[in-house]
Amino acid sequence: MRDSIGEVHEQPAAPNPFDAYPPAAIARLVETAGVRKANLPLLPTVTLGLLAGAFISFGALFYTVVTTGNTLGFGPGRLLGGLAFSLGLILVIVAGAELFTGNNLIVMAWAEGKVSTRQLLRNWTLVYCANFAGAVATALVVWLSGVLELDGGRVGASALQIAQSKVALAPLPAFFRGILCNALVCLAVWMCFAAHGVTDKVLAIVFPIAGFVALGFEHSIANMYFIPLAMFAGAPGVDLAGLLSNLLPVTLGNIVGGGGGVALVYWIVYLRPARD
Repeated sequence: MRDSIGEVHEQPAAPNPFDAYPPAAIARLVETAGVRKANLPLLPTVTLGLLAGAFISFGALFYTVVTTGNTLGFGPGRLLGGLAFSLGLILVIVAGAELFTGNNLIVMAWAEGKVSTRQLLRNWTLVYCANFAGAVATALVVWLSGVLELDGGRVGASALQIAQSKVALAPLPAFFRGILCNALVCLAVWMCFAAHGVTDKVLAIVFPIAGFVALGFEHSIANMYFIPLAMFAGAPGVDLAGLLSNLLPVTLGNIVGGGGGVALVYWIVYLRPARD
């Protein structure tokens, strides 16, 4: 290309539409999404929160079925369960829903001063409560549907064992497993912002989610399905006190892992330097 005085200059290459967005660009996209989420009106926020609770429950149910009676061995069996559980976040991201653990990334927009503390807490409270309602409602429908009777009742036995192990978990391990879980969940969501298509997003989701499930980490919204389902089925030792004793430390851990371990760290790396 020649300029007005006849000299030749190379035209900069157009960006490849198939290249992933780099981390610095992802940070801006996450910040923008956080502002949009924080300003979402009440009805869409609650409705999308209900859907997310149901979507994560579908993933949890899928996990329960595929891990029931498998003979693959400890590691491969847990990996298979993790791949199945990935269905939940795939539905949240691709179909569209508001998930409390993923919304911990709004901390990035909050740290940048574009979302107030009040807006942050409003979103988290509405979405958390809606996720809870969606998960419990799904658990009730699953119980009424008779799905737990599959494989001669072994699916139901697996569901009860999962819930019993969760309510038996001590608060400190539950808290730290919550941190580790949501670091991976938020990294999965973070990487989805690098994607250009549905296939890219699915691939970005599968390995972090399969990893956290296989490693035995704790996800507060999934537990809102697992534990109430066992309560509906009358599992011994699974009650409201057990639900609360699990959700409190796991939720706090999820906030620390997602809001602090991912959102705040990447804000420090990519957005804060622009203010210096």
